[in-house]
Amino acid sequence: MATAPASRPAWKDPATVLITGATGGVGSALAAEYARPGRSLILHGRDPERLTALAGSCEARGARALTATFDLRDPGATVEALRALSQRETIDLAVVNAGVTRMIGAGEAVESWQAVHEVLAVNLDGALATVAGVLPAMRLRGSGQIALISSLAAYVGLPRTPTYSASKAALKVYGEALRAWLAPQGVAVNVVLPGYVRTAMTERVRGPKPSLMTADRAARLIRSGLEANRARIAFPKGMAWGTWLLSVLPPGVAQGILRRRGFGA
Repeated sequence: MATAPASRPAWKDPATVLITGATGGVGSALAAEYARPGRSLILHGRDPERLTALAGSCEARGARALTATFDLRDPGATVEALRALSQRETIDLAVVNAGVTRMIGAGEAVESWQAVHEVLAVNLDGALATVAGVLPAMRLRGSGQIALISSLAAYVGLPRTPTYSASKAALKVYGEALRAWLAPQGVAVNVVLPGYVRTAMTERVRGPKPSLMTADRAARLIRSGLEANRARIAFPKGMAWGTWLLSVLPPGVAQGILRRRGFGA
């Protein structure tokens, strides 16, 4: 049973921050954004060498940095690792950031099942397992915050990345449902909906990338939104309104606009 909410909400100034996918572009920028004296960072990633380097840079900013390399594609191991971590560390903020994408290749009749499985295993199963790992301890103490990094693609599916769009749409709806359930228990849930951010993953995506922004800028917007406990943190503003509008237009109209903007299959 959850206890009464703590007097000071965790999102005001989290003492311990977990970031999954910390070695990616947005993850690394978030680590730098949160690194400061007196704060602990738990940095997760698949590359131990890059994780060690990132931890060192965060410690140079005065933070205490821990690293974790559990495999998000193994939900059971993810839950077990994070519940063990939650016993040792009071995780105030969990940023569920790890994600992958994959475009339909030229000449493919359908997305390969292997590609579909790989995207969903990280973006959806791994994300939900992360929540399952950290949430029990947060509910028990009546305090905590979970940030789910979705995408503006959650509003309208992009023809070249259908499985990625589906995974981010599922994460958006999941986060919104969690927020309504957990708010009375002192646990905040925020859905982050970024547009195009300049990262190695984005560089591999073909096609137009309107309003492309730096990872550092995205990290600042995410942190600001989390500190305000905004339900949806969608940016850049123009693209956020545009993709939301596409989601409520008749599908034929929305698809026509996407094609004219260069987002055809």
